[in-house]
Amino acid sequence: MDYELRSVCAAYGGEPVLRDISLGFAPKSITVVLGPSGCGKSTLLNVIAGLKAVDSGRRLGFDGARFSYAFQEPRLLPWLCARDNAAFALSGALGREEARLRVDRFMEAAGLAGAADRLPSALSGGMKQRLSLVRAFSFPSELLLLDEAFQAVDLRTKLELMDVFLKLWREEERTVICVTHDIDEAIYLADNVVALSDRPAEVIDQFTVDVPRDERSLGAGVTAEAEARLYRTVLSRPDNA
Repeated sequence: MDYELRSVCAAYGGEPVLRDISLGFAPKSITVVLGPSGCGKSTLLNVIAGLKAVDSGRRLGFDGARFSYAFQEPRLLPWLCARDNAAFALSGALGREEARLRVDRFMEAAGLAGAADRLPSALSGGMKQRLSLVRAFSFPSELLLLDEAFQAVDLRTKLELMDVFLKLWREEERTVICVTHDIDEAIYLADNVVALSDRPAEVIDQFTVDVPRDERSLGAGVTAEAEARLYRTVLSRPDNA
């Protein structure tokens, strides 16, 4: 099923946040939404998930879909071990043994099998963020929403996290919508890139990244043309504040 926002507008306290947003999201694709801090990217995710009502426009294909989230902060429960943190959202969705097998599969793919019984306090920052991704993938959702999920780490850890994310995604492809303000992150991950203006957010550019993922790298290279396009877009975006 395709997912679509059609001419969506949304506001908080009478202040416009999203203006005339029309976007489509193909099944099992990764769409990265790029925009400046505070422009309304998180609001866009909340609209997609149905957590924020729209003032006008339509959400098509999302009703009845299951969502999972990964955030900038891991948001782990400190009294549960890593495995139980990942399985927490599966209570009621899957049987106990099926949930354990599913979590263990994703933890193995993320390189966390040896840390399954550790509490969050015994995990590094990068391990906590990997566990957050495992938790999001473990829940059998149709759509996965990432809200700046690779931002609170150093560059080396960010690269490792993005590679872990792609490995998990290949294990079980689903429709991913990721918001960020990082151009390199957008080019590294995306099938499709959407650029937003400052608040109120409008779509000012969107395109497909045609370079195979195994040929992508951060910095100039085979993705240089796409990166240059985004830099031009960001530097010339209208100021709607």
